[in-house]
Amino acid sequence: MDHDVLKQITLFSQLPDDKLDWLMDHAGHVTVDAGAVLMAQGSAPDALYVVVDGEFEIIRRAGDQDVVIALTGAGGMLGEMSLIQDTVRSATARALRRSSLLKISRDVFEELLCGNSATALTILRTVMARLRNTETMVAQNEKLASLGTLAAGLAHELNNPAAAAKRSAGQLRSSISQWLEARGALDAVHLDPELNEIVVSRLRDDLARNARQPLAPDGLDRSDREYAVEQWLEERGLDEAYEHASSLVAFGWDASSLEAWTAPFAPEQTPVVMRWLATGYLVHSLLDEVTNSTERISEIVKAVKDYSYLDQAPLKEIDVHEGLESTLTMLKHKLKQGVTVTRDYDSALPRIEAYASELNQVWTNLIDNAIDAMGGQGELRVKTYAHDGCVAVEIADNGPGIPPDVLPRILEPFFTTKEPGVDTGLGLHVSNNIVLKHRGKIDVDSKPGDTCFTVILPLRLKSS
Repeated sequence: MDHDVLKQITLFSQLPDDKLDWLMDHAGHVTVDAGAVLMAQGSAPDALYVVVDGEFEIIRRAGDQDVVIALTGAGGMLGEMSLIQDTVRSATARALRRSSLLKISRDVFEELLCGNSATALTILRTVMARLRNTETMVAQNEKLASLGTLAAGLAHELNNPAAAAKRSAGQLRSSISQWLEARGALDAVHLDPELNEIVVSRLRDDLARNARQPLAPDGLDRSDREYAVEQWLEERGLDEAYEHASSLVAFGWDASSLEAWTAPFAPEQTPVVMRWLATGYLVHSLLDEVTNSTERISEIVKAVKDYSYLDQAPLKEIDVHEGLESTLTMLKHKLKQGVTVTRDYDSALPRIEAYASELNQVWTNLIDNAIDAMGGQGELRVKTYAHDGCVAVEIADNGPGIPPDVLPRILEPFFTTKEPGVDTGLGLHVSNNIVLKHRGKIDVDSKPGDTCFTVILPLRLKSS
């Protein structure tokens, strides 16, 4: 390799010939085959590499997927960030084709920096550009990963009411047919007009009462009632007594009240009347289930719209409570595992000017981290209050806490205490940047059993 080739590499373009000779004498030469890994994410830094010929893709593990954050060709540097920071490799470099590189060890690199200020400045510029590019790309992936988590949770939340509505609608078809048949049988027994009105009025009154305040006897009492009513119906020759007993008990009947109410009817009329009445209860119960399920779906969709602020200006006046509540709804599938949410909201809290969807990402990161810290079991505390003309939001958990040596670095980019591949390490850093964009700040206080993130936000965004 001659001087002209090295001079074409930005890093060494300002080096005098004697320094280039020295570097060529002290640097190693490496050849990497296509598809081979030059350095792996999480490995210890021992050297930096300069691509002389070839091409590499820079990959960072985020969640359960590999994200390509950069492509580097001839003249590019690899591994300089971890070498300068003395931290493990933050990404993996894989050759896209057979490539040749200069390998500059730590000792040679440090001596090169000390001996030539132009090279040091070039390296600094390259490092800063690499950091900005890497952070931008992985931050975007962090948002996509967060959306993926929320989408999975929403799919779970929507599946339950959707399945319930589908099941109830399917049962409703056959139940309506049975009710029509029961009505035909009721007409066939030729009830006196007075008795017919009693039957129709009873169904109408029971449905109205149940709509106001549904009856819900406890499990043991309900089971005993259903057994007694079933026996009573069977004694009077009613087919499918078990199914009818469940509907009757749900609307407040027991064996003694049935006995008293059916006294005016002839023995052959009683089973026909009870079948029509019980089937009517079932039809309306199924209608209620469909209504409740679709209302739940509507609530979830509304929460998604509130969370993302679809079709609204990005900067607007918002109520932070609405954002917190929609975020809790988005993460409900994780809260169900055993997290108790304690709310302490200041009802007099003023609205603030904010980028609403971005601020919701802050709440998502903080709440999701708190749930993970507690292992899905514990107490999540969400508190709001006024603070020196600003709005303060506290998100706290009773997990094991953040170690004292970790706490000062918790908002640094790429810093994470999780295993490689579990997280990008940008969640809290992105949250901090969003809060800074709002002219606010995040404070963290932690001890075993009590970790609290406090977000302070001004009421108005001042123009810069």
